[in-house]
Amino acid sequence: MGQTLFQKTWGRHAVRTLPNGQTQLYVGLHLVHEVTSPQAFDALRARGWRVRAPERTFATLDHIMPTRLEARPFADVMAETMAAALERNCREHGIPLFDRASGAQGIVHVIGPELGLTQPGMTIACGDSHTSTHGAFGALAFGIGTSQVRDVLASQTLAMSPLKVRRIDVSGTLAPGVYAKDLILAIIGRLGIQGGTGFAYEYAGGAVARLSMEERMTLCNMSIEGGARIGYVNPDRTTFDYLRGRRFAPGSSGDAAAFDRACDWWRSMASDPDARWDDTVQIDASSIAPMVTWGINPGQSVGVNGQVPRPEAGAPEAAGVAEALEFMGLTAGQPIAGMPIDVAFIGSCTNGRLSDLREAARIVAGHHVARRVRALVVPGSQAVAAAAEQEGLDEVFRRAGFDWRAAGCSMCLAMNADRLEGREICASTSNRNFKGRQGSPTGRTLLMSPAMVAAAAIAGEVVDVRTWRKDASVLAN
Repeated sequence: MGQTLFQKTWGRHAVRTLPNGQTQLYVGLHLVHEVTSPQAFDALRARGWRVRAPERTFATLDHIMPTRLEARPFADVMAETMAAALERNCREHGIPLFDRASGAQGIVHVIGPELGLTQPGMTIACGDSHTSTHGAFGALAFGIGTSQVRDVLASQTLAMSPLKVRRIDVSGTLAPGVYAKDLILAIIGRLGIQGGTGFAYEYAGGAVARLSMEERMTLCNMSIEGGARIGYVNPDRTTFDYLRGRRFAPGSSGDAAAFDRACDWWRSMASDPDARWDDTVQIDASSIAPMVTWGINPGQSVGVNGQVPRPEAGAPEAAGVAEALEFMGLTAGQPIAGMPIDVAFIGSCTNGRLSDLREAARIVAGHHVARRVRALVVPGSQAVAAAAEQEGLDEVFRRAGFDWRAAGCSMCLAMNADRLEGREICASTSNRNFKGRQGSPTGRTLLMSPAMVAAAAIAGEVVDVRTWRKDASVLAN
């Protein structure tokens, strides 16, 4: 019987089975940042331990970084404290740090792939929920807590329980104006925010095969929002073409044979045709519309031309729907289109890559942000910013009234100065619409694709990006 990629990768990284039934799993790549690592490093220091495999550990500054360029020390005392702690810890343990001086700083889940650190058949851990992003390359990538960051630093291993595998087969083709963000929101809406508990999600099918690597990263990024610990796509030619020549990829020094050998091995790690999955789900990509979240978790979403749902008496989710309607200030049955916004945010590890910025810039070109809307674009990395500026995208956004910022996590979780105020409503390309997620305990978040956020910024309200402009060329793919 064939095996899934999950089974192959898990088996190759299993050190032993622990008495409690968990697997001691070797971690091939450990990514750290300034927020979840200080206590872990302090725990090592208190015990006199060293980092077990500094050559497999890489650090960046992202969560607390101000996105308006600031000289050090940062004005935010907490940001400066965390940044300085990571710098000190990396120097002490010989860990490469991608700070602004390196030219490679950015969100951890953006720089890992663009540097070629993320590769098929790897196990990847990071103290951040959205580590599932890296599964786009055919890796088993998972977020861990601070105590587990300590464990990986000390031993390069982690105790984990095996997962079941659900294959999500997406057939058909996404329509123009519909993106990977819409696909994952539709999947979470169908399966639920706890539907993936105990599972790894394997995304497959013709629609997934046609996605670019950046779109696959968006898809896998939000697997955690559906309850899955891991989400992945089997590696293929698209994966290999993306990795070719990247800084840490095999053969980056010019040894083409080394890269070809790596591709052969990566290809062998893909799920076998006769593999058995624990569950399968069929999705028709052509049935998906641009999605908008209306509530307080990513599962509470609706197609842009749909209506906010009504709480159904006796239904398990009725209380959650009622709570969301009250918090969001919505009326059951009202259309989501036409809902006014105050803020538009384009960025995050979900949608802060170059292709995301290109799509948004294509929508806003020749237009201007609505008068009352505050709009900002935050590239996912310095490399993304440089590439966008080379193409003139920054000027497109500036002319349209957007604020062009430096790389960082920004308003996705508002650990810096980028945050909502009061009851503001934000059209956001980020991954969570929880209460308080964007900095204000009463702020409200509508998750959408970059194109949808760009259109909302100009219209001043939620609109269907497919039809809000009569110029059909805006949707040419």
